[in-house]
Amino acid sequence: MGIFDLLSKEGRAKGKLDSLIKKTTHKHVQSADRFAAMEGLKEIGTDDALYGLCRRFSFVYDKSQQDEEEKQWVEDTLVDLGDRSIGPLRRFIMQGETVSFPLRVLEKIASPDKLFEVVDELMAREEPGYTRHPEKKVQLLGWLGDWKAAPAPGDITRRVAPYLKDFDEGVRFAAIEALAHAKPHEETSRLPLLEALLRPEEESRRILVRLSEVLADRNWTTAGVDAEALAKLVAAKLPEFTLVKDRLVRKAK
Repeated sequence: MGIFDLLSKEGRAKGKLDSLIKKTTHKHVQSADRFAAMEGLKEIGTDDALYGLCRRFSFVYDKSQQDEEEKQWVEDTLVDLGDRSIGPLRRFIMQGETVSFPLRVLEKIASPDKLFEVVDELMAREEPGYTRHPEKKVQLLGWLGDWKAAPAPGDITRRVAPYLKDFDEGVRFAAIEALAHAKPHEETSRLPLLEALLRPEEESRRILVRLSEVLADRNWTTAGVDAEALAKLVAAKLPEFTLVKDRLVRKAK
């Protein structure tokens, strides 16, 4: 085969791949046509094709049942492909706008250590602080709170705690919820939650109440922070709670 024939063949293959990805990621294409395109990407099976398949997670189709069916098909396909899917999933997690679905898929096929590699890389890109689009942080924190396969106590809380100081209120709330749902680990969670409660910059009552609820529900000591400052905060802004010795307690209704 001559060089021109080879280039022509490669061009046709790229054109076919691009066409399939375009159909897969176009929300106004009919569901049946999108399914056919997704089947085509699965058949090609290259990293670029599987990355294109991951991109189906990036939008919501107008018909909710078909949207769920398509995303479930993509999820099942990537899980069935096992290790072949890890690279494309990682690429999509770093480059895409959504991380909930790909992390859920990765959870089913990757070891906890491999998952933490991806999570830590993503957190390095989505550090606590100001961002115009905090949705990825919120989704990541939600997944971390739900993930029960962390290999050691505190692995989740150490990663989530810095986001208690994030610029965005929604991210801070997601961090609290992640700590509330993760496996309880007092050594790593208690002080960050208390310090977040006493942050001078924290003006959101919703945040203050949720922090207090988590601390009270877990019956964790308030030792290690300024007791006088905590008492003043509770008296001024948290009438639903009281301090009993070194515990934050909900008042009886």
